[in-house]
Amino acid sequence: MAQFDEARLSRIKGWMQSYVDTRRYAGCSALIAQDGAEAFYHECGLRDVENGTPWSRDTVARIYSMTKPITSVAIMILVERGLVHLDAPLSDFIPEFADARCLREGATDITQTEPCDVPTLHQLLTHTSGISYSFNPGLVPQAMGEDRLDFWPGSRTLEQVAAALSELPLVFKPGTRWEYSVGIDLIGRVIEVITGKSLEAFFIEEIFDPLGMNETRFSIPNGTEDRFASMYTPLSGNSFDLNSAQKSTETLNLADSLAKTPFKASKMHSGGGGLLGTIDDYLKFTEMLRCGGKGVLSPHTINFMMRNHLSGDIASMGPSSFAEQPMHGMGFGIGGAVILDPARAGVPGSVGDFSWGGMASTFFWINPVHQLSAIFFTQLSPSSSYPSRAQMKALVHGALM
Repeated sequence: MAQFDEARLSRIKGWMQSYVDTRRYAGCSALIAQDGAEAFYHECGLRDVENGTPWSRDTVARIYSMTKPITSVAIMILVERGLVHLDAPLSDFIPEFADARCLREGATDITQTEPCDVPTLHQLLTHTSGISYSFNPGLVPQAMGEDRLDFWPGSRTLEQVAAALSELPLVFKPGTRWEYSVGIDLIGRVIEVITGKSLEAFFIEEIFDPLGMNETRFSIPNGTEDRFASMYTPLSGNSFDLNSAQKSTETLNLADSLAKTPFKASKMHSGGGGLLGTIDDYLKFTEMLRCGGKGVLSPHTINFMMRNHLSGDIASMGPSSFAEQPMHGMGFGIGGAVILDPARAGVPGSVGDFSWGGMASTFFWINPVHQLSAIFFTQLSPSSSYPSRAQMKALVHGALM
């Protein structure tokens, strides 16, 4: 196993500081562990520009889509117990999806649909279900945006938004394409139906408590309000409205803060993007995956999750959607992306790297070849604003000797 060159590893500090100095990120932190031991940690900048509060290791941040791997682990716990199988149709758990319809090829109106198969749980987990996100292009995403069907934090519940989403058609026939979606939010609702518990309660009982993730929750954890980071955007409008994004002359426009955040007491347990947490909590999760489950799941189940579940790479399935990772040379497993060919992906790494990110520019990856867990935290939306993920991977792999 390759070790790190400390001088090369320290380059990450200057790189992070450059993002802060140029007001691209307000603040950020990076944490790298190798074979279970901490190899690097650094923080810089502010978690609240308006009040001048420094970014710290215990900063509570929105991890958004880095919630998806946690929800994926949760459903695999139920699979291991024989309570569900991945080829089960969604309608077995959410009956509103029973009469599935999808847009006809070339549809110009959302009413131009045809019958199709009900998506399976496996298709929901791998973004091949025909479900979408409002920030993707197209008729259905536009309707999702109008009705706020992206499972945003707030007063509506997972059950309510899932039922409303069932009234829209699918974008394509399940299994025929890849499109980034709220499918894993629907998996969260499936977990609630099977267990009779709220998604958060199941997470706490089966994942958070066993791993000691005591500051990862769907609302700001009690006693951590003063550590909650503000979120910023370089856009002039909504930081999630990628279809009509307009750059602003100000690179750090306040998008969400403790004073107005819906995360103070959110009823929405968004399995696709709702969790808040600390960088050390998330390291406990990535280390569980890297180490083969640590009793949360079997090593064989973890290996199954971290394999490519597509017929080729993501690009071969013709996506037009936003995604948190490259699409060429990149497959998709259960809850995260899998490197098939680093050269085609255009980012240094190893075959088998498992990763995903969040809309506020957070990111993690696990390298099974070098036994690495690497996590980057910041709070800037959208995550497509800067190439920090590829840059950090290059810095880390450039430091391996």
